[in-house]
Amino acid sequence: MTAQDELRLLPWVGPDGKPCYLSTDDQGGYVSRLADHIEAFQLGMASQLLEHSRQVLDDETEDPEELNLLAAQLTSALRDVLHVATSRGRGHVAPGRP
Repeated sequence: MTAQDELRLLPWVGPDGKPCYLSTDDQGGYVSRLADHIEAFQLGMASQLLEHSRQVLDDETEDPEELNLLAAQLTSALRDVLHVATSRGRGHVAPGRP
């Protein structure tokens, strides 16, 4: 196990909306691999959404509803990417710190 003050920030939140952390020294464990796969999926979706947003913004005929949907999707993707960056940038974080 990792030291009690070293935890991995996971790419999901608990039922109460608070961040979830993993305490393990096994990078190849089931939960670690699941988190890696989810993070890779989130980054891939953000990349695809970025390309889609370029197409939408280049099309001058897009209606406001499409632009509102795009803004909501970009906001969600940005939140996910920042979460992944925080998790990967720090490696392990102290409890109570995102």
